[in-house]
Amino acid sequence: MRLIAKLDVKPPFLVKPVHFEGLRKLGRPADFAKKYSNLGIDEIFYIDIVASLYERDILYNEVQDIADIISVPFAVGGGVKNITSFSKLFHVGADKVVLNTFPLQFDPKIINDAAKVFGSQSVVVNIEAKKINGKHYCLTDCGRILSSKEVVNWSIEAEDRGAGEILLQSVDKDGRMTGYDIDLAAKVVESINIPVVIASGAGKVDHVKELIKNVIPSGIAIASLLHYDLSSINEIKKSMDL
Repeated sequence: MRLIAKLDVKPPFLVKPVHFEGLRKLGRPADFAKKYSNLGIDEIFYIDIVASLYERDILYNEVQDIADIISVPFAVGGGVKNITSFSKLFHVGADKVVLNTFPLQFDPKIINDAAKVFGSQSVVVNIEAKKINGKHYCLTDCGRILSSKEVVNWSIEAEDRGAGEILLQSVDKDGRMTGYDIDLAAKVVESINIPVVIASGAGKVDHVKELIKNVIPSGIAIASLLHYDLSSINEIKKSMDL
């Protein structure tokens, strides 16, 4: 089970939102990425959370700056809308590309095309989930725009289209540090066969332990717990070895 550092970025800053809003600036993403890489993180997810919202490309130079100084797998997302964007990101050092807004709002076939050209292992679908009237729906544009897709159905479709991994985030739990949406995590993990990375909710190591006792994800993505020095990578990894 991988421990992943999730970097939410509003260039040039690493930020930490609550419910995907109210961004708090924390510093340079490269500084945090280098620190986590040196301390033994298994992987880093870098998400430009405003690229789609601002209708601009991801800042490739920012991505390359980080790729050049870390030694762990590097997944990158934000504003990706075509195969050319995939190619550019791989060229500047990304190992995987994360999709959310474009396949949901415009054309889900980008998942098929990317998997065919680059392989499923390089395609991660990011799900921003929110519970509405008892059902979990997918949001886009950093949790701002509601889609008609239910989370489990979209997870299944993403796998069928060739996605190699799901990053599951909870808008309701994001930044609250009160624990994970375990019910949501369990439903997605049990519904598909590809790896699922669970994010959103950890405020202490016990939250990680609680998640693992109930769900067996492929990875756990941590933000606040690391960014605010509430725990160490070694301590969290020990808690994952139940």
